[in-house]
Amino acid sequence: MSDSLRGQSIPIQFYATASYPCSYLEGQQARSQVAAPADMIDANVYGQLLLHGFRRSGRFVYRPACDNCSACVPVRIPVNMFQPNRSQQRAGKRHANLKGRVLGLTFVNEHFQLYQRYQAARHAGGGMDLDDREQYESFILKSNVASFLVEFREDGILRMVSLIDQVDDGLSSAYTFFDPDVPGASYGVCNILWQIGLARQLGLPYLYLGYWIGACRKMAYKTQYRPLEGLVAGEWLQLAPDGSPLVPD
Repeated sequence: MSDSLRGQSIPIQFYATASYPCSYLEGQQARSQVAAPADMIDANVYGQLLLHGFRRSGRFVYRPACDNCSACVPVRIPVNMFQPNRSQQRAGKRHANLKGRVLGLTFVNEHFQLYQRYQAARHAGGGMDLDDREQYESFILKSNVASFLVEFREDGILRMVSLIDQVDDGLSSAYTFFDPDVPGASYGVCNILWQIGLARQLGLPYLYLGYWIGACRKMAYKTQYRPLEGLVAGEWLQLAPDGSPLVPD
């Protein structure tokens, strides 16, 4: 990629990491392309990088650049075209009392405790289940772009926290953690529906969802949100339910 994005000259460079074990596909090795320096990546630059398939983790902005794999497909929802399916409608009704409140990037101990419970239940042994406060703050609360938190409470009880970035053409769902101990809960679904609604209220056309990986159960669910667009060979195309691109006539 050139250091020029949409004709704007910016001092951004890109480098490839060494190989490391893939977090999503067992037995695979992964590599990332990293944008640097992080301090130069503001909301405007990050919005342009999103269009090229990048994501961020804290101040780390990257996209997959694996040697022999292209399983990670950047995806986004065109929010004005979205229609919830029956399962998503049921999830919304089941959690009708779930209320979101927008907050700044400030440390809240109750959030941190929920984060620890979520990591221990959903990602045990993955490293993040051992995060201390400093690691949590670096991951969730450090950002050079336009970011905010949303806490979701159900009858006053904290159930979920979502980290969201805002760019010129949409919202980017950066990270979400929720109560792992409520049987039959559909907090993740409600979170995406809420973010779609917020994007519509703000007049933003897209909700970026990160990467769809068909062979990874934790990432495959994203094709349940219709329509869904994916970045395929440098072009944003609508995806079929199986994740294959629908090439326009």
